[in-house]
Amino acid sequence: MGGPLEGVRVLDLGRYQAGPRCGLMLYRLGADVIKIEPPQGEESRTNGQHYWVQYNSGKRSLGLNLYSKEGKNILSELVKTADIFIQNFRPGVISTIGFSYEKLKELNPKIVMVNVSAYGQFGPYKDRVGFDPIGQAISGLMTTQGTEGMDPFKCSFPLIDRITALHATIGALSALWESRVSGEGQSLDVCLADTGYTTAEIPISTYLKTGAAPRRTGNGNTFTNTYQCKDGWVYLISTGPRMWKRAAEVVGKKEWIDDEKYATRQGRTENAVEIEKYLSQWFSEKTRDEVINLFSQHGVPIQKINTIAEAAHDPHMRERNIIEEIDDYITDAPNVSRINAIGDIFHFSRSGYQIGHAPTPGEHSREVLSEILNLSEEELDALHAEEVI
Repeated sequence: MGGPLEGVRVLDLGRYQAGPRCGLMLYRLGADVIKIEPPQGEESRTNGQHYWVQYNSGKRSLGLNLYSKEGKNILSELVKTADIFIQNFRPGVISTIGFSYEKLKELNPKIVMVNVSAYGQFGPYKDRVGFDPIGQAISGLMTTQGTEGMDPFKCSFPLIDRITALHATIGALSALWESRVSGEGQSLDVCLADTGYTTAEIPISTYLKTGAAPRRTGNGNTFTNTYQCKDGWVYLISTGPRMWKRAAEVVGKKEWIDDEKYATRQGRTENAVEIEKYLSQWFSEKTRDEVINLFSQHGVPIQKINTIAEAAHDPHMRERNIIEEIDDYITDAPNVSRINAIGDIFHFSRSGYQIGHAPTPGEHSREVLSEILNLSEEELDALHAEEVI
């Protein structure tokens, strides 16, 4: 079966990551997502195919000059047929182009507009530009990672972009559902800075209540930490008194269970040096598989810390189709090779999902305009000659 959003049309004017990732999620869920980009292609294409495919695979590309009168007219007509409109220009830019929410609402009262930006459509920094790390910076998240005394530390993957995209997707689907009831669409405003604050919500809440800022604890200690084995690293998580007791039994330290100085989390933290010294030696004498089997048998969470090479061949990822091979028409053009992209992350019991290749710039311009707006070949030729498409 098709995805649950089959029949939903999305106009995706997103650039770089957070906006396009929202469009990608809607496409995977079955929507027809039309990537509207300049005729020469959206600027983030220059970041490479392995980057671009993760945010745009399966979408139909319409290369459209939005600064031309004809281009604006075409987008206006498409808006009348769409359910969701995504954009992540700086606040005010989309209005300057001529497609504010008020204009979209005139064209299509049921349209849901998704606005994604660095600091939001209102607020003290709304006119500033920004990318993923600004959310990590403004929220204090960079100062909570690593160990005491380290410089601020940035997460190595676009955590803020990804979560912002999920906020945008959830908001879009909620507004789409409500529009089917009320008959009226609405706009939503999500941003990287807001997302950053959600990632630091616990330490911020604690500080506002107590005035105490959290210490940087690295990967943890006393059975919740990284440990090096003979053949690599593992991560162990032992939370709560029951798991602590199980973990102590696994490493041959039953006497710790009844020792008063280890009875509480605070006590174990105060004696962390002694505990960690023993654990480091214990783990170093065993393989990863040995310790994973031991702890797993006792119901204590543990897993290998894979290298990227190991993660790429992990059976979990392949068996659940998290990453799938798709056609690559860009990297080796004019030849077609294969490239990996995000696959099925929903696993519905009835509905399916969509996956397809990353489009070349304007690959589907004629298809989209002839199919949706019924433009003739002669009209399409004229628009191409005028560099509108």
